[in-house]
Amino acid sequence: MQPLTFRQVDRDILRTMEPPGRLYYGLLALVLAVILWGVYAWWYQIQTGLAVAGLNNPVGWGAYITNFVFWVGIAHSGTLISAILYLFRARWRTAVYRSAEAMTVFAIMTAGLFPLIHLGRPWYFYWLLPYPNQRNLWPNFQSPLLWDVVAIGTYMTVSVTFFFIGLIPDLATARDQATGWRRLFYGILSLGWRGSDREWRHYRSGYLFFAALATPLVVSVHSVVSWDFAMSIVPGWHSTIFAPYFVAGAIHSGLAMVITILLPLRRIFRLEAYLLPRHFENLAKLIIVTGLIVGYAYLVEFFLAWYSGNVYEHAVFLDRATGHYAPEFWIMVTFNAVLPLLFFIRRVRTSPAWLVGISLGITIGMWFERFVIIVASLAHSYIPFSWGLYRPTWVELSITAGSFAWFLFWFLLFAKFLPSVSMTEVKEQIPEEAG
Repeated sequence: MQPLTFRQVDRDILRTMEPPGRLYYGLLALVLAVILWGVYAWWYQIQTGLAVAGLNNPVGWGAYITNFVFWVGIAHSGTLISAILYLFRARWRTAVYRSAEAMTVFAIMTAGLFPLIHLGRPWYFYWLLPYPNQRNLWPNFQSPLLWDVVAIGTYMTVSVTFFFIGLIPDLATARDQATGWRRLFYGILSLGWRGSDREWRHYRSGYLFFAALATPLVVSVHSVVSWDFAMSIVPGWHSTIFAPYFVAGAIHSGLAMVITILLPLRRIFRLEAYLLPRHFENLAKLIIVTGLIVGYAYLVEFFLAWYSGNVYEHAVFLDRATGHYAPEFWIMVTFNAVLPLLFFIRRVRTSPAWLVGISLGITIGMWFERFVIIVASLAHSYIPFSWGLYRPTWVELSITAGSFAWFLFWFLLFAKFLPSVSMTEVKEQIPEEAG
């Protein structure tokens, strides 16, 4: 392969932003159809009442909160790949971090929908916002609901800012090459960037600042989400392991989603010169690490339930493995802790088919993990009189499918209107004589 040049990098990346073909429009139409079906299911729930969902007593949290925790977890990989690896100067992040950052923003946008959907009457969501009001009522800062609002709001603000700052030099390149309305569009977004020495110095300082600011959010945001559960006294939830357990699981699912999205993107936009096999191999190695941590957390949970001598904890975990939700539990264990071990084999972690297959399995397994944690504990709490079963209805499944379509819709727009690979950082790794 010939060495890359600056001109070739601009040409290859900007080519992905050219007017789309029929395949793109067909996929976009399919995604929009699923979104509309999910919107119809939500409207049906608003019109009919929350009883159309499978929620009951004692299972008051179901698919909606499962989706909320799942999508917050998906959002963590972008910050990991972009901010943390940037601080550690990992050069291989260059080709993959832009799409991971975009995935972070869109996953948070998706996660934020589900607390509103779960309310049943979403027009009252503003009661959760701490702002001066005429009602002389303030949200309870001891409520986990308010913690989620603060955590997600902070993470969304920092992630969008970090994502946008990294785009500015590439948007200026797109502006200089575009014509018509695209030139105006990219000109507005590039904020008058000219590439002067002063601009580059401020850019580097700002990018480093936001990378350092975003890094603690990887730990803090999903720790806050885990405290929604750990602060209660429900058996299976009241555990100090939940914060690191949830953080590791979030990064695990996010890395799998990055591979699932980037491999088709590489093939469709012919980015083989930029998204190299070593990039996916490194992502697979990270999945091995997070998979081992998640598997260790599963074992520790069962050990603590046994070692504590608490009959309720013991009963909940025994029911997870052998009761009504045993199929979901074993899917969770197999896909999240066992399947990633195949990446120890180099042939597996360098094969696109195996990479996509295992990553999809992890994504499914992580959704079931959240489902098992939430539903199994609520359904099998303290006394047998209060036990119950929960199964999602067509309304909840339709809205869940719509959330995946919503996420893909925004990613499709991103892939066509913004550079999916950072031209600036790719050029920085080109030898001076080749540029």
